[in-house]
Amino acid sequence: MKTQRLDKIDLSLLTALAKNGRLSKSELARRVGLGTTSCWERIQRLEEAGVITGYRAEFSLRALGPTVTVFVMIELGEHRAQDFDQFEREMAKHDEIIGCWALGGGYDYLMQVVTRDIDSYQLLIDNVLEQRAGVKRYYSYIVTKPVKDAPPPFEILSQK
Repeated sequence: MKTQRLDKIDLSLLTALAKNGRLSKSELARRVGLGTTSCWERIQRLEEAGVITGYRAEFSLRALGPTVTVFVMIELGEHRAQDFDQFEREMAKHDEIIGCWALGGGYDYLMQVVTRDIDSYQLLIDNVLEQRAGVKRYYSYIVTKPVKDAPPPFEILSQK
């Protein structure tokens, strides 16, 4: 993917959308100091360039009832390309796994799991292990409270 050159207005648009993706076109244009048409054209350009990849709502898990969030560090037993592929295909099958990142360093993957309770988390892990996904070792870290959840620092990321 080609890196996009973003100006201050693009960064303002991204920041505003990251904080509130439901802003109307006119309100978004007002906040960044553009006309509605110019603002909309910039948003379309950012979407077409792959900078903006989608829009979604945020939810309060607490409002849905009891849940548990667990971060899991995964170490695979083997490190061949097919082992990584097999693991990644297996992770894609489980809706409770809401994030999974390949890592460089001591562990191979970091997973984020959201489920009803510890018992359902353990059932998920047992299922993953039974599917022969190549897991040698895993370490579970249970989230006790959210401390910070923020959009990316667009202005810092765009500096050279």
